[in-house]
Amino acid sequence: MSKVKAVLLSSFSTLLIASITFSIIYFKNNEKNTQALAVNTPSDVTNYSYIKSPESKKSKEEKNDIITNSRNNIITKTVEDVSPAIVGINVTEIRQYRSPLSSDPFFRYFFGDRIYQREIQGLGSGTIISHDGYIVTNDHVAGNGEKIIVTMTDGSQYDAKIVGTDMISDVCLLKIEANNLPYVKLGNSNALMIGEWLIALGNPFGLFAINDKPTVTVGVLSATGMNLGQVDRRHYINMMQTDAAINSGNSGGALVNSLGELVGMNTLIYTAQGSSGNVGVGFAIPVNKVKKVIDELKKNGSVDRDFWTGLRIQTIDEGIANYYGLKNARGVIITHVEKGSPAEAAELEAGDIVKSVDKFRINDDNTMISVLQEFRTNDNIKLQIIRDDKELNKTMKLEKR
Repeated sequence: MSKVKAVLLSSFSTLLIASITFSIIYFKNNEKNTQALAVNTPSDVTNYSYIKSPESKKSKEEKNDIITNSRNNIITKTVEDVSPAIVGINVTEIRQYRSPLSSDPFFRYFFGDRIYQREIQGLGSGTIISHDGYIVTNDHVAGNGEKIIVTMTDGSQYDAKIVGTDMISDVCLLKIEANNLPYVKLGNSNALMIGEWLIALGNPFGLFAINDKPTVTVGVLSATGMNLGQVDRRHYINMMQTDAAINSGNSGGALVNSLGELVGMNTLIYTAQGSSGNVGVGFAIPVNKVKKVIDELKKNGSVDRDFWTGLRIQTIDEGIANYYGLKNARGVIITHVEKGSPAEAAELEAGDIVKSVDKFRINDDNTMISVLQEFRTNDNIKLQIIRDDKELNKTMKLEKR
């Protein structure tokens, strides 16, 4: 009997120890799972007092500061720096109109040729480019202005005078009598990259007058080297294309890069049929071209293009392209070379196909005429031509007319 009791007691002790060990392991595992659940479940987090501790509150404030600081990016900083140098321009032009009755010979015989003058109000944008008051804008904005008023971002207004203007390149240089003005540094448009962020600032629809601040739009550089040819007697060659919104009144305004440098001057837009607003295709004059023109305007008040070539040209059509075995119908064909002309001195001949002039590709006669306006009297230009199925390079000097 004592032997049986000893066996039972031993068995009971073993079961008791195993039970206690199992309870301890289960409790510890359950405690870990409970803690993990408390930390990972959002609904339970707010029940813990440590969330409301000063250290946790400070952490939230720091996060808010990070979010706020992230809003102050390179774009907002650039806009803040550049905006004071952007101006609104109001222009009064005097235009002459002939009475419709003047077209009647009987009326004109008795009453003469009736011509009337009328004041026309216009507006646009401009950019201060020096501390002493030089302002660049478009010729089509202020080139014919009789009275030009420039409005600053602090609300002050100045009468501006035309230093010089160039209708062909559509660049006008103004001057106001003031010093220590904010201004935008001139950048390098040749260093731009397609897809680079650009900022357009200006006075669309005269909105500058509401709060004396420019309207800001942001986009990218969409394309370069856009040869648009002649528009209203102005020649737009090597233009920059951007999708930053540009509308009526933006003309003459700044197009700056993210460093706050002036890289272009907003000038014209393409619009969809039946629309007169922005469709994401705007064009600006590259600042490197603007630099060249304003230097000449400061020095001479005008740009010297009093040269001649002695060339007569015709746009290549499909028939000409097929006859000459050309790959496409781009370029012009020389139809006549005047004797004693720069073209004759350059050994150009009738029948030559002109494909490019310097770095500019020639598409048609309109492009050729516009490209020539990029040069000055006594410049030497290189022409790539096709003659007898051979590519040749010729150099022509643009002699004074």
